[in-house]
Amino acid sequence: MVIHNTYSSLADTLSYRRQRLANLIDFPVILWSGSSSPRNFPANLLPFRPSSHFLYFAGLPLQNAAIRLESGKLELFMEDPKPSSALWHGEMPKRDEIAQQIGADAAKPMSELEFFLEDAATIAVQDAGTWTQQSQLLNRWVLPQNPLQGIDLELAKAIISLRLTHDEGALIELRKAAAVTVAAHKAGMAATSKATLEAEVRAAMEGVIIASNMTTSYNSIVTVHGEVLHNEQYHHPLQPNDLVLADVGAETEMGWAADITRTWPVAGKFSPTQKDIYNVVLAAHDACIAKIRPEVEYGDIHLLAATVIAEGLIDLGILQGNAEDLVEIDAHALFFPHGIGHLLGLDVHDMEDLGDLAGYEAGRQRSDRFGLGYLRLNRPLRSGMLVTIEPGFYQVPAILNDANLRVKYQNVVNWQRLSQFADVRGIRIEDDVLVTASGSEVLTAALPNDADTVENLVS
Repeated sequence: MVIHNTYSSLADTLSYRRQRLANLIDFPVILWSGSSSPRNFPANLLPFRPSSHFLYFAGLPLQNAAIRLESGKLELFMEDPKPSSALWHGEMPKRDEIAQQIGADAAKPMSELEFFLEDAATIAVQDAGTWTQQSQLLNRWVLPQNPLQGIDLELAKAIISLRLTHDEGALIELRKAAAVTVAAHKAGMAATSKATLEAEVRAAMEGVIIASNMTTSYNSIVTVHGEVLHNEQYHHPLQPNDLVLADVGAETEMGWAADITRTWPVAGKFSPTQKDIYNVVLAAHDACIAKIRPEVEYGDIHLLAATVIAEGLIDLGILQGNAEDLVEIDAHALFFPHGIGHLLGLDVHDMEDLGDLAGYEAGRQRSDRFGLGYLRLNRPLRSGMLVTIEPGFYQVPAILNDANLRVKYQNVVNWQRLSQFADVRGIRIEDDVLVTASGSEVLTAALPNDADTVENLVS
């Protein structure tokens, strides 16, 4: 595939990344792109998405390819398309053409890769066919579920240090993804008044993304059941008193992601109780973004969101006590059980294939606390990081009806008062925030989130 990139030179951007990697490690690296998986029969393939680590250094979404990196040099390994493939896929670029576009120093058939593997590090690709090939060629187990060791671990740490912050080429792509995602959400809001099912709102949103020659960066969440955090069903009817929670993001041709959530009223007007909770969530969202700057701990951003939400729920009579004390005992997590956000880049949860190695600063481990266990990022912020800020309020039956939790928090929750907010199943407000040298920039700021403007966009 040849993509007409928006950089001044894709090859220059990739060369810059390779040189930075070479400054961190002194051994060769082999990265595989992966292959398509069949759906029911071999010729019916699921959409292909290459390994993000491969994509970061190779730039193009190539299938059944590998690259070898050493001392800032790149060698491309892939087969030329078979002559018969032109019947089904049209004329495809040859290996040498692709190598020129990405600035490769050499291009060889994939069949020759086995002669260039000595002392090479790698990272497992998620599809079984590829990690089986990796294990066979390298003569050691390379499995996604296995803890990284030796030079593979050194490679992962080096890549993390590069991908934690974004270069100019990445930011161009991330801004493109953000702009299309903003347009998709506006289309979803505008379509709601004439829609009868969640699926119709989803179609309006994803239609904008597809029309921009992009794909979704994850399975869209478009639901009136916002209390189901990753709801991927779209058959529910839209009722006038419902809220639509839409968590939808675009992914560019080059693989870079956006991630936005908005919540809006089906009828174009929040009820008083819905607006009260919405403004609590928005206050947490705004407070967190105002605090973002280099060296601030992301964990502290999460705790700030928890405290602001607790304060808001105290003001509404749902929680009782002091906000800081309530957060200390995780009472806020009854309604805000997830983390405040995550890294964003080539994946919507960037580098989470590496587990907490990417998300957590060295020496830190996940908490076993009810209110902290789902925190995906626990590092000091750095200029060039892109993170999501996504506080929420949810009435999850599995949490609120848990007998042990009811007993533990019986003295801090006013259950009768909470019952008056039954028309609020779930509210989340999410934006993509770039850490800058002096503070932050919200890449998705073009999509309003104050309640009055949201109502106007829906109406």
